[in-house]
Amino acid sequence: MSLGMLCRDASHAILPAMKELSWTQFDQAVAVLAKRYSAIPITGIYGVPRGGLCLAVALSHALQQPLLSDAVPDALIVDDVYETGRTLQALHARCPNARFAVWVSKCPPLWWQAAVVTEHSEWLLFPWENRAQAMADELSYQNSRQGRR
Repeated sequence: MSLGMLCRDASHAILPAMKELSWTQFDQAVAVLAKRYSAIPITGIYGVPRGGLCLAVALSHALQQPLLSDAVPDALIVDDVYETGRTLQALHARCPNARFAVWVSKCPPLWWQAAVVTEHSEWLLFPWENRAQAMADELSYQNSRQGRR
C-alpha cells in the first residue's frame, strides 16, 4: 500500500483511505440499473438492510415498482456493495429466480448486475453514511480480518 493511500483519523491512527461516493454518483448508478431492468418483469424491489435500502427506494421510483419488505422469488434484490458475497449469496440461495444488483461490485459480476465494478479494496463511504461511524466500522472489520490470517 502506498503512502498516498493512507490517512490519519482524529486519534492519529493510520487507516487506508476511503473512497467517498456522492449523491450524483448514486443518481447515475440508479439510472444505469433502472435502464438495465426497465424491460425485465419483476414483482418489486427489495433492499438489503441497511445499505440496499436507499438504492431500493430509488429504483422502486425509477421503475415504478413496489418496495418490498421481504425478498421474494421474482423480485429485484439490491444492495450497496458486493464485497465478500455472503449477503447476496444467502439471498440467492433462498430466491434463485430473483434478479440481483448492487451499486458497486468489488469483483466481476457473475449472477448479479452492478452499476460500477472495481477491483480496488478501499473502504467505500456511501453518501448516506456518517464518516466517523464508517471509519469505526472499517477499523472493526479490519481487526476482525486480522484474526483470520
